[in-house]
Amino acid sequence: MLSVLNAIFYLLVTGCQWRQLPHDFSCWSTVYSYFRRWRDDGTWVHINEHLRMQVRVSEERHLSPSAAICDTQSVKVGNPRCHSIGFDGGKMVKGRKRHVLVDTLGLILIVMVTAANISDQRGAKILF
Repeated sequence: MLSVLNAIFYLLVTGCQWRQLPHDFSCWSTVYSYFRRWRDDGTWVHINEHLRMQVRVSEERHLSPSAAICDTQSVKVGNPRCHSIGFDGGKMVKGRKRHVLVDTLGLILIVMVTAANISDQRGAKILF
């Protein structure tokens, strides 16, 4: 299991493709299978919530935040076959937009990805 987690972290840091995963790790299809299962069953969300609560306790804060900050970031997409691509006229970017809600410590509460043409206000409504 540790090999699978290390492989997922390696992919996140390097940005390599699943099939290009070095042979030091488990087979790419095994790693991908675990990643998808954990994404679909909410394991990643639960891990994030648990770690966020631990940090808030260590900072002597309440478990649930009383305030949050919303921000967006438009990013270019290299694969033109993606389904959710739009054009952000304000930033002149063709791609996707990340909508992120963080607490006052900067810890992630919610992340949502949309087409870049979704306005910040509309994305915030969907996010909330």
